[in-house]
Amino acid sequence: MATSPKTVSTSAPRKSLARKIWQTAASIKTGVVLLILVVVFAAAGTVILQRPMTEPDDMQRAYSPQALRFLDATGMTDVFHAWWFLGLMVLVSLCIIAASIERFPNSWRYYSRPYKYPDSSFRRALHPQKTIPIPDEETGLVSAERALNSLGFKPERVIREDHFAIFAERHRISEMAVYIVHASLLLIFFGWIVDGVYGWRGYIRLDEGQTSNLVELRDGGTRPMPFSIRCDSAGQENYKDGTPKKWWSKLAIVDNGQDVKAKEIVVNDPLIYNSVRFYQSSYGENGKVDKLILTATPNASFNSAGPGAPPPVPAQPKLIAFTVGDTADLDADTTVRFAEFFTDYAVRDGQVYKRSNEMGSPAAHLVVTSKASGKSFDVWFPPLEEVADNSKAPYLLEPKDLKLGHFTGLQVSHEPGQWGVWTGVVLLGVGLAFVFYVIHMRFWAVPVRDEKTGQLVLWVGGSANRNRDAFEQRFDVLISAIDKDLKPVSSIAPSEPIAAAVR
Repeated sequence: MATSPKTVSTSAPRKSLARKIWQTAASIKTGVVLLILVVVFAAAGTVILQRPMTEPDDMQRAYSPQALRFLDATGMTDVFHAWWFLGLMVLVSLCIIAASIERFPNSWRYYSRPYKYPDSSFRRALHPQKTIPIPDEETGLVSAERALNSLGFKPERVIREDHFAIFAERHRISEMAVYIVHASLLLIFFGWIVDGVYGWRGYIRLDEGQTSNLVELRDGGTRPMPFSIRCDSAGQENYKDGTPKKWWSKLAIVDNGQDVKAKEIVVNDPLIYNSVRFYQSSYGENGKVDKLILTATPNASFNSAGPGAPPPVPAQPKLIAFTVGDTADLDADTTVRFAEFFTDYAVRDGQVYKRSNEMGSPAAHLVVTSKASGKSFDVWFPPLEEVADNSKAPYLLEPKDLKLGHFTGLQVSHEPGQWGVWTGVVLLGVGLAFVFYVIHMRFWAVPVRDEKTGQLVLWVGGSANRNRDAFEQRFDVLISAIDKDLKPVSSIAPSEPIAAAVR
């Protein structure tokens, strides 16, 4: 028996602590504070440059090294995937659930069992209210029914002992609108949490005609996709002054060896397939030759058969279009091969080197081979005196056009929770429409005796859950309609026996 008080004394504080935690979680203040923090950090995520959408060079130009280290360490450069932001959304979700559970039973009773007959204490406290003299109960009730019908309500008679009353309401569902908003917020946060845990973002660079399924992730790794994407073509539209107007890419999804979806994308108009979004991010020349067009004219000073022999080459220039690695026939004994192309070249010690991958000083290397002489000649554009045999070759080559290939840069994001986010957004719009524009209005009409005069009057009261100023105007319209309906009747004074019977 001695242990019983101790058991009670230790369990009571635990229950009290659990109750305090529950009340704090269910508190509107707690939920509002946490929701404000989510909004503030989400807004910060739209202002602060985010990885991996922003190029590393742009990040370094935008912030000092110290600021960038701080932002990376705190997760502000990837807010929506930071563990603390996901934890904050979990806390907000728990508060919404706790608040809903705490208040839903009363709300459901209020919704499922509406208060239809106002007692005396309810009538004294209600605002607005009005009393209208009536000759008898039935006349007053009928006038109230007519007036309510004229305003679009469907009144019903309520019986309490030997009394009748009129009750009418509209938009009772508005009382549950707050739970529609709660459900929409939970869906939005659920979608964000799923994206933060299971989603990923990366980058794909595709040359025209290239197909790939590897995504470069923001942490430097790669991730294979269960399907591939191909870039059929890419381009840029410019304004009249030559500045870029927009980039576009014609993409195709290849799944199980079949083209299953194709779309031309531009900025902010992505291609979506299996919850993976491909956004247009960048565009430019890839440093690869798409086509080199040149003319080949016989070199009159070259003769492989020796002095005095007629030249074995045709007299007319020949037009050739080819790319790196291609070989073309100039005549039966002479060929030209497109050996290599440098985007930015440099010459050192009689050798040509690639100085960088950027487009700077381009150079094309072709090899002309004469079977008759058994010699090969290096032809360079531009002519490089140290290494070029342009004037010694059996043909004089002249470039006409150089078309470089292009690449498209795609930001890739896998967001499996977006269905929850967008469903929640739609549901939030519906809920807010109910909250702000759908008003739960209730009217009561009860024949009673005036406490001071003892006269029979029709007590009329009304209530609205919001926008009370507009509701009071509607209430005044109802009173005017009842008065108007009662005037012809009130002009005829009831006889004393009838009045006594009413009393």
